[in-house]
Amino acid sequence: MPASDASVDDKVLVITRIFEAPRDLVWNAWADPKQALQWAGPREYPAVSVEGDFRVGGKYRTVLKSVETGELLAHSGVYRDIVKHKLISFTFIWDEDRGLGDMLVTLTFEDAGKGRTKFTLRQEPFATVMERDGHNGGWNSAFDRLEEHLQKLPI
Repeated sequence: MPASDASVDDKVLVITRIFEAPRDLVWNAWADPKQALQWAGPREYPAVSVEGDFRVGGKYRTVLKSVETGELLAHSGVYRDIVKHKLISFTFIWDEDRGLGDMLVTLTFEDAGKGRTKFTLRQEPFATVMERDGHNGGWNSAFDRLEEHLQKLPI
């Protein structure tokens, strides 16, 4: 089962997971919008649109849709740093103003041996512990979906 760590302080969320897939597969699931559409968003708000220009300075936009109500939630940002198979950094802002402003998300990908990947997400700054904890739940649900997606891919 995947490991998960909580945040380091009230304004920062850090999640670490071990995926049972090689680093290039995990990387490609993030870099390819067609793959991201298969797993992005929490179970209760899966992505219905994932668009992106995957390069430093490129923009992305993801639209999530509530399974229960049909409500749409969208977030977007700009890729700040990309180091193939190692790091992706991007800004994150909800289209609907939630008082959070721009946040920075940094993803790292490390070989964990035996065809596994150690993956770490760091997102900051959060205005409240409640917002941080909400994102913790949302990201972990999406990462559960990512693990399921990765298991369907040929190695």
